[in-house]
Amino acid sequence: MPDDFPFHGRRFHADQFARLLRQTKPSLVVVQGRRRIGKSAFVRHCGQTYGDHYLKFEGLGPREGIGKAEQLACFAEQLAAQTSLPKMTLESWPQAFQTLATVLPQKGKTVLLLDEISWMAIGDPDFAGHLKIAWDNLFSRRKDLVVVLCGSMSSWIEANLLNSAGFVGRCSWVFTLPPMPLPECIPFWRGKASRIPVLEKIKTLAVTGGVPRYLEEIDPAQTAEQNIHRLCFDPGGLLFREFDDLFSSVFSRRADRYREICRALGGPSKTLTELSRDRDVGRGGIVTEALAELESAGFITSDLPFDPSTGTEQRSAKYRLSDNYTRFYLRYVDPERKRIAKGLFRQRALETLPQWDTLMGLQFENLVLSNRDALLRLIELGNTPILNAAPYFQGKTLRKEACQIDLLLRTKKSLYVVEIKLRGRIDHSCITDLQEKIRKLKLPKGTPCRTVLVYQGELDPGIADEDYFDYLVPFERMFESG
Repeated sequence: MPDDFPFHGRRFHADQFARLLRQTKPSLVVVQGRRRIGKSAFVRHCGQTYGDHYLKFEGLGPREGIGKAEQLACFAEQLAAQTSLPKMTLESWPQAFQTLATVLPQKGKTVLLLDEISWMAIGDPDFAGHLKIAWDNLFSRRKDLVVVLCGSMSSWIEANLLNSAGFVGRCSWVFTLPPMPLPECIPFWRGKASRIPVLEKIKTLAVTGGVPRYLEEIDPAQTAEQNIHRLCFDPGGLLFREFDDLFSSVFSRRADRYREICRALGGPSKTLTELSRDRDVGRGGIVTEALAELESAGFITSDLPFDPSTGTEQRSAKYRLSDNYTRFYLRYVDPERKRIAKGLFRQRALETLPQWDTLMGLQFENLVLSNRDALLRLIELGNTPILNAAPYFQGKTLRKEACQIDLLLRTKKSLYVVEIKLRGRIDHSCITDLQEKIRKLKLPKGTPCRTVLVYQGELDPGIADEDYFDYLVPFERMFESG
């Protein structure tokens, strides 16, 4: 988040960070999350708000010719800029860490951020080992020090830090910074937020999701369509240029394959078997590894169905593209990329784009699913233990009919069946459709089953009059703070 944009939100995580700084012992923290999600801005905010000193070192982005020497030279420049040391030549990471340890502030709480840690490690396969030794022998001896390791390449962090025997028991806190919750998105519309219709906000979030770097680009004086055209369909727009940089910097040489997997997930969710049938995404272990990396990097989500009667998880997961920007870009921007780059793409109403209503439905579901805590609060489950929660899909067998439910929630006492609708007008069919889905579940007799409709659009009067739904949740309520 740029320095001139006021920091807001992230209250829960900020409180956790402040707690670490109140302790009289050193702490090692690992922060993960999608690129542009605001990891560095969050750590900077916490370091400058709760600490006495804040230092940041960032690795150089991957490109041809970048190796250990270039990373060390960059580290040396940042060291000289933030301390009293002159610029020097560093020959190794042990030397770099030793030098840094000698100039850390002697008094007061200090936050040390090593940002884009996987980039910093480029060219040195022993980087993680050197870092572990530096923590054990140098940094962990400073009781007022919090060292934060941050990066977008979650697969590197998993392999070299979280799953490494060398770091076992050393991390005080490991967390993934999620997209901004809906209530925390409102300030990006600034003082005009209360005057902007809910559907306008939904259109914007259908492209940006809860990614703060994208939300910062909102011009509240413009309509959602104007903002989207400026950001996505103009050759100078941030979200026109963003995709290639985003995937190349996170996935490097695997970017093209990962793009095709995301493209294959651009519609309804798919199982691994269904994905492997696509000739452009590869087979078997290749796809499994790619899916794990895409999920850890925050682009896709695996939904594991469960037995509605017990909450027990089943085996066959389905994968969905949960990053709204990626789906929008691959569906509408990428196919027109050459025309947009030449300035030949004419503005057109978003509703006239191919399958616009279908895409908006998928994006709207993503917004609801990624803000499940807000929904739980609105249906009076905020303080109730949830045994399981996920979109539900049931394949056709000799004994069961095919069935798909937007969201299923299982508590100890009840099953909650959630229907998610984005339409101009929502008619009585939403009741009959849900009744049919519940029939196909074949629940044991006497299973308490609550029904929920999360919606944006005009409800037919008969829906409320029939009193079928236990909870009617207009989407605008999900913007309310808990």
